[in-house]
Amino acid sequence: MTAVTTTTATPPGSTAPSTAEEGHRVRRRRRLSPGRRLPATRLLGPALVLVLWAAASAAGQLDPGAVPAPWTVLETGARLWTEGTLADDIVTSLRRAGSGFVIGLTAGILLALASGLSRTGEALIDGSVQLNRAVPTLGLIPLFILWLGIGETFKIAIIAIVVYIPIYLNTHAALSGIDHRFVELAEVQGLSRLAFIRQVVIPGALPGFFVGLRLGVTGSWLGLVVLEQINATSGLGYLMFQAQNYGQTDVILVGLVVYGIFGLVSDTAVRLIERRVLSWRRTLSS
Repeated sequence: MTAVTTTTATPPGSTAPSTAEEGHRVRRRRRLSPGRRLPATRLLGPALVLVLWAAASAAGQLDPGAVPAPWTVLETGARLWTEGTLADDIVTSLRRAGSGFVIGLTAGILLALASGLSRTGEALIDGSVQLNRAVPTLGLIPLFILWLGIGETFKIAIIAIVVYIPIYLNTHAALSGIDHRFVELAEVQGLSRLAFIRQVVIPGALPGFFVGLRLGVTGSWLGLVVLEQINATSGLGYLMFQAQNYGQTDVILVGLVVYGIFGLVSDTAVRLIERRVLSWRRTLSS
């Protein structure tokens, strides 16, 4: 007896589907990325909070003496702006935060480069910065008042410390995380020290630097809130402190809203700069 094998005829002009094609038909491709970026998505959260706040105030669920309605806060802000009080305080706060931020940014970058690119620099700098990080920065206020006086200098110094620590830590971590094979490749190519920093160090450290920059920007506003309530005669913190003494909750909320707007705008600006500078990276957020 002979075994007879039968084959299925394939129509002329067509090819038999391969195993890979059949598997592709069975398994549909899954999208694991977050998807396309939606416009103005970061405003949805604050907008939702504002809607809930307005709805609760209109329904009488909130005590107007404790939490004024959004329209009351808006009217108070407009009145303070017309009187010139709010505008002057905003300028003063921006000057303090800007001065401390520039000093902290410069110190954080220089210390991170010195520590990340030299073993001697790391031995001299990193331990001191880690010790400074372990000490609560706001706990240094009494000592800085004794050293620098009660004026503007100690406020700017504290803000600079709050800013430089996250910038240093994240930039130094990014420098330490650069693949050593890139260093060996630069040595083989005979790059100079300056070319090595420009072509290898800076691109490798930029992602970590921007993380620290965002934390530093936020930290400058957080430190400012506290510092402007210590023997200050102007600024948003001083405005809120005076309102506390007189029980003006609406004025306090005006100051908090302005602080929040400053923080959101500055963080958004850093994100836009980061997206443009690091446009060559393909990440989940890009």
